[in-house]
Amino acid sequence: MTAAFGLRTRLVIAFLLVAAVSAVTTAALTYREARSALLVRAQDTAVASFREEVEQFVPGLPLDPESLRWDLYAIAARAKPHPWIVFAEYGSLRASSGDRPVSGVLTAELRRTALTSPHGSFERVVKDGKAYLTIAMPVMTRVVAGGDALPSGLVLFAVMPMTNEEGDIDALVTAARDGALPGLAVALVPALLAARSVLRPVRALRRAAQSMGGGQLDTRIPVHGRDEMADLARTFNDSAARLERSVQELRDAGVRARRFASDVSHELRTPLAGMLAVTDVVDEDAGTLDPETARAVRLISLETGRLAVLVEDLMEISRFDARAAELVADEVDAAEAVRSTLSGRQWLGRVRAELPGGLRIRLDPRRFDVVVANLVGNALRHGGEPVTVRLSAREGVLITEVRDSGPGIAAEALPHLFDRFYKADAARSRSSGSGLGLAITAENVHLHGGTIRAENAPGGGALFTVELPFEGPASWCGAPDGPGSARGGDRTEATS
Repeated sequence: MTAAFGLRTRLVIAFLLVAAVSAVTTAALTYREARSALLVRAQDTAVASFREEVEQFVPGLPLDPESLRWDLYAIAARAKPHPWIVFAEYGSLRASSGDRPVSGVLTAELRRTALTSPHGSFERVVKDGKAYLTIAMPVMTRVVAGGDALPSGLVLFAVMPMTNEEGDIDALVTAARDGALPGLAVALVPALLAARSVLRPVRALRRAAQSMGGGQLDTRIPVHGRDEMADLARTFNDSAARLERSVQELRDAGVRARRFASDVSHELRTPLAGMLAVTDVVDEDAGTLDPETARAVRLISLETGRLAVLVEDLMEISRFDARAAELVADEVDAAEAVRSTLSGRQWLGRVRAELPGGLRIRLDPRRFDVVVANLVGNALRHGGEPVTVRLSAREGVLITEVRDSGPGIAAEALPHLFDRFYKADAARSRSSGSGLGLAITAENVHLHGGTIRAENAPGGGALFTVELPFEGPASWCGAPDGPGSARGGDRTEATS
C-alpha cells in the first residue's frame, strides 16, 4: 500500500476501514441482541402458553385416539404467538392435531427430558432448512386429592414454525447491509476533511524542504497550535536556522580561504617572476662555477620553477573555486589542437598520436590544451612509453583517450586520482608534480560539460578518457580516414 498509494489515500482508506469495522461491529452486536430478543420473546410466549394449556388439560381415561385428537385441535386453536401443531404420545398411542407429520422434528433428547422433568422442556431445531420451536410437556395427574402431582405417562408436544421470526431476522440483516454502504459514503466526507487537515502541514513541510533544497535556507514554516505537527514545524524551523548559520559560516570560511589563496598566489607572482629571471641567468653561468656551487645554483633554479608552477596551479584552482573561470569558446579542429599541444611541448617524438581529421568542435582551446598537456605529461612522467593519444567521436561526443604502457594505477588510488594534492606514489612526495594537475584537468573538463575517468587498460597501463559534448554549429565533419592519410588520418609515431 505504501508504494501504490499516497498518504492522503492511505489516510482516507484507514478512516473508512475504522468506520467500516465500527459499523460492522455495531451491526453484529445489534443483530445478535435483536435476534436473541425476537427468539426469546416468541419462545417464552409459546412455552408459557403451552404449559398453561397442558396444566388445564384433563384427559378422559381410558384414552380414545379420536377424542384425544379433538382435544389436541382445541389446544392448537388457542396457540400463541403462532399456530402450533400439537402431538401426543402415550405409550404406543400417537395423535396429532395436523395432517403434516412432525415426529421427525422431535429429538430423542427432548422426549427423554419430557419424561424426567415435570415442567417440560423445549428446543429450537432446524429441519430441512426451516427453524422450529419444539416444546414437550408431560401431563400430570393427582392420584390422591391434595397429593403430589405425578406423570400420567401422556406427553404433549407443540411444534411451532418460526417463519415469522426468521423473516424478521432476515429483515434485520438486510437493513444492516443496506445501511452500511450509505454509512461509509457519509463517512467519506469527514475522512477527506480529516486527511486534508492532517496533510496541510505535511504539504507545507514538503514545500519548505524543496525550497531549502533549492538553496533558500531562510525558508520557515508558520506554526499554528500546540499539537504534534506544530512541534514538527518548530523542530524544522530550528534545524533550518542552525543549518543556515552553519552554511553561512562555511561559505564565509570558503570565501576567506579562496581569497587568501588567491591573494597569496597573486602576491607571489611578482617576486617569483624576478627570481625566475635571476635563476635563468645564474643557471646559464652555472658551468663556470665550481661543482658544489653549480649544484646549489641548479637546485635553486629547479625549486624556483616548481614554486612558480605551484603558484600558477593554485591561482587556477582559486578561480575555479570562486566560479570565476570562464570558457572562451571557439570552433577548432580537435586533431590540430592536440597536435599543437604535442608540438609545443616537443612530445611528438615520444607520443603515438591517432588523430582523425574532420573532428570540429566548439571549445576553449587554451583549456583543452591544459587538459591534453596534463594527461600526456602525467603519462610520460609516471607511466611508461610509448604513450598513445587517440581521438574518436560518437554521436554528440568527442572522445580523447590517453594511454601509457606503464604498470597501471593501484586500485586504492583510482578513486582519488582527481583529488587535490593527491599523489598515488608516496615516493613522489618531493617530485616535480604539485598534485594539482589532474584536479585542474577535471575542472576544465567539467567546465566544458564533459566527463573524465581513469582506469587500467585491459592490456596494461593507465587509460584516461575525456568525453566532451559537441556544442553549437561544430559537428563531425567527416568520417575518420585510414591510418597514414595526410590530413584525415594523421598518425604521428616516433620512438623515444
